[in-house]
Amino acid sequence: MPDSAHAADEPRLSESTTLYFRGDWGQANMHRICGWLAQEVGDRSPDDTEIAVWSGRGGLDEVKALRDRRAHVSVITPAAAVSRLHRSGALDGLRALGVIGHHDRLVVAADAQLPATSVAELATTGQRLTIATSPDDGVNLIGFAAHKALRAAGLDLAAFDFKYDERPFPPITWFTEGEADVLVHEAIMTPHWQRLESKRPVKYLPWGDAVLDAFAAEGWPSATVEAGYLPGLAEDLMTLDFADFVILCREDLDDEIAYLITWCMIKTRRALEAQYSHLPPDHTPVTYPIVPSDMSRTPLPLHPAAERAYRDLKSADVAGGAPIWS
Repeated sequence: MPDSAHAADEPRLSESTTLYFRGDWGQANMHRICGWLAQEVGDRSPDDTEIAVWSGRGGLDEVKALRDRRAHVSVITPAAAVSRLHRSGALDGLRALGVIGHHDRLVVAADAQLPATSVAELATTGQRLTIATSPDDGVNLIGFAAHKALRAAGLDLAAFDFKYDERPFPPITWFTEGEADVLVHEAIMTPHWQRLESKRPVKYLPWGDAVLDAFAAEGWPSATVEAGYLPGLAEDLMTLDFADFVILCREDLDDEIAYLITWCMIKTRRALEAQYSHLPPDHTPVTYPIVPSDMSRTPLPLHPAAERAYRDLKSADVAGGAPIWS
């Protein structure tokens, strides 16, 4: 329903429409992003506009839903995977509306008693180890990156056992309860990672240059986890970047819709930030404050109407209006 409290000079949809967003399983951050934008767009649309948020998995299913026209807008993470997909041509015909930042990495945690100081050395422990992670099933990007990185480190995956779950928290629990010897996962800003060492002695293993170089060659950067960010992490850990949510759409998304969604991302971002402001800024699933200039730095080209929205609002800020851009 439109909200009459909004200013008359704000952009609005001129005609009613049906709009499908696609997020995560229903309770995580991608769904929150979709719900935020669905309400803000709905408030600036004719009464009979219908907007739905569909559940997804946040991986390659988001791309397929756009291609199959089962979604108009989808959210995918990490941005590094989007960069790799774009370089390979897998995102031809798609565009970005923006990026919502979050500080995340793909980290390897291991039982502190294991005689290994790197991922490659997991092959030399003399034990058949169990690794907790996500499945490499053609959709889940955590599982894709984990398995690709383990192979790049020189591990024969057939020599290991695996326990899989779609989301991070069951694998973390398996590791802390001793059902797995090694954990390979993301969401490192969450309390589940912060409690690891209190439940089990842990060490963090570097992927090694061979892995980081192999990923970098495909457009997937490395990133640092600073010493002390995780309990028991005594020195900086170089690992694989797993940051940022990318808002995707098809290149033929109606200009008026693409412009309004992007305008809402910029102008109403405080509504999303407020949902995370009880958490420290460096330990929150959505980094705040959200800076529009960062939102516009996308790993594939912006939709032309989104690019225009960023340009218009930046120009308005420079012209002396209410501070928008910072």
